[in-house]
Amino acid sequence: MMATLYQERKMAIPEMHPEHQDYWDAAAEGRLLIKYCKSCEQYHYYPRNICIFCMSDETVWKEATGTGIIYTFSIMRRAKPAPYAIAYVELDEGPKMMTNIVDCDLDSLEIGQKVKLVFKQTGDADNLGPYVPCFTPV
Repeated sequence: MMATLYQERKMAIPEMHPEHQDYWDAAAEGRLLIKYCKSCEQYHYYPRNICIFCMSDETVWKEATGTGIIYTFSIMRRAKPAPYAIAYVELDEGPKMMTNIVDCDLDSLEIGQKVKLVFKQTGDADNLGPYVPCFTPV
């Protein structure tokens, strides 16, 4: 079987909201911010102003280490123009985030595999969007 190599592909520009501006500013600098609840001391992702565990509004942004493991993944083989992989990555801080797995042989991906953060720009040459967090095997 021939290896399925990741190829750069155009990623859709995400919808951006004012309450996430710090998140997007950090992404442009190559940093991943996640929310942390000072009340129950839990991290959560997708970033919300209210804690998903205790409903406290005492949440703050904290920088993630940018490492984790593949919790689960799927390879889109019939995608145009090229196959790609989406996954849930369990961050070392605990939360799971949906993301793309990039810059690798897609057939070598495994559940439990260690990954590290990389950022990819959304949009295309005519309409560039923000950088989004993706992961690649370590």
